[in-house]
Amino acid sequence: MTAVPPARHLLRARDLADRRYAEPLDVPDLARAARLSPAHFSREFARAFGETPHRYLLTRRLERAAALLRTTDRSVADICMTVGLRSVGSFTTSFGRMYGLSPMAYRATYPPASDRALVPSCVLRAWGRPWTGRPRA
Repeated sequence: MTAVPPARHLLRARDLADRRYAEPLDVPDLARAARLSPAHFSREFARAFGETPHRYLLTRRLERAAALLRTTDRSVADICMTVGLRSVGSFTTSFGRMYGLSPMAYRATYPPASDRALVPSCVLRAWGRPWTGRPRA
């Protein structure tokens, strides 16, 4: 049986962060996924990906928050909790550092979510059919 390359273990941890960013993950959780000690994992992760595991996870969370701000009308506090952050104040500060705007100011630069509500094409097709007196399928 061949040994797994060390970089593959780091990818396993990065994939975990991408997949479960909304959960209360921390560096020891990611290090366990990579089968490395937390200190060694942090050094190797930063060397391989150019940022610390904590920064990587925060970036994923803020990217997801930005998408939710653009596409929903959920409250900033709700979005903060949904992406796995626990403090609205820290979220606002981190978001401002990354995007240069507060979450509310960022949202204001996009059309309201209600203007862009998407209706599934199957519903559009069903309701676009001529009415024949029969129930719509």
